[in-house]
Amino acid sequence: MKTHTLETAGANLVYDVRGPLPAGDGRPPLMMIGQPMDASGFATLATRFPERTVVTYDPRGLGRSVRKDGRTDHAPRTQADDVHTVIEALGAGPVEMFASSGGAVTALAVVEKYPSDVTTLVAHEPPLITLTPDGPAAVRARARVREAYEERGWGAGMAAFVAMTSWVGEFTDAYFAQPAADPAAFGMPTEDDGSRDDPLLSDRSWAVSGYRPDADAITAAPTRVVIAVGEESENLLTARTSAAAAELLGQKAVVFPSHHGGFCGGEFGYPGKPDEFALRLRQVLDGDA
Repeated sequence: MKTHTLETAGANLVYDVRGPLPAGDGRPPLMMIGQPMDASGFATLATRFPERTVVTYDPRGLGRSVRKDGRTDHAPRTQADDVHTVIEALGAGPVEMFASSGGAVTALAVVEKYPSDVTTLVAHEPPLITLTPDGPAAVRARARVREAYEERGWGAGMAAFVAMTSWVGEFTDAYFAQPAADPAAFGMPTEDDGSRDDPLLSDRSWAVSGYRPDADAITAAPTRVVIAVGEESENLLTARTSAAAAELLGQKAVVFPSHHGGFCGGEFGYPGKPDEFALRLRQVLDGDA
């Protein structure tokens, strides 16, 4: 693996290349992106594609990529510019792309703005909450997470986030009538360390979850776009956002093994099924979807 730093006006973008450029098998590089997860989250999945040239990167302001634009928000179109810049720096033409969570939102913005950059996009569980039938309630639930974080710190915010993302079905009055989630019940710290800059629990990533994809631009692009959803996510928020995104694009979400982080090993304490996930991803990239 070779690590590179690409200096732009807004950020120093760090990206990793596993394999030769141009790719030895004649296929485009396979780029994997996340948000707010950085390249480290794809360490397991990348090893499942030893014959491919795999590219990962850290979004600006996350991991190793230092931002210089004076901002703290994570805007999909800005991220799309960064991804485009990395693809150009590779000098190997358009890429195939697997994008997870907020990275899937960025990837959709890439297809909108730079339609020649990606040949096939597998967008796994994009958290586009405003597309769901209960969008206003989902926005209210999102705000509840931030309120818990601002009032009581990381543990309380993360407990609220888990409660939101594990809720089955639409956000009803019953959801909002629940008492605040107890971080101790999830094995999370109850003390407040005073920090308020977490990209997941603050409002820094609201531009991601609130993004409205341009369906006309995406469907007009030459890119083959596949919306993917984990089988264990059924009726949870990210499954519902995936279904809504797929419907927006006139398709149905393709089912993948495991959960929202189903491609991960044990990096984050909640391992998925990376072998099964990689097999399914390989099938979809090869057109079996």
